[in-house]
Amino acid sequence: MTVGSNVNQVLSTIKGIEAQLSALALNSTIPEASRVFHETMLVISEIKTDLEKRKIKVEIEEPQYKN
Repeated sequence: MTVGSNVNQVLSTIKGIEAQLSALALNSTIPEASRVFHETMLVISEIKTDLEKRKIKVEIEEPQYKN
């Protein structure tokens, strides 16, 4: 597996986690739990954004990793 493939796989996983946390935040009947799920989703979203930026940088600097 190439670095590009690995990064894409991690991004897919992170997007899934982000969606699950969002669903948990919306469906939780306990306000504190909903808040924690939402805050965690925001952190995961930041990580996803950073990883997407890093992926672009890797693809520019190392074209062999581009998918």
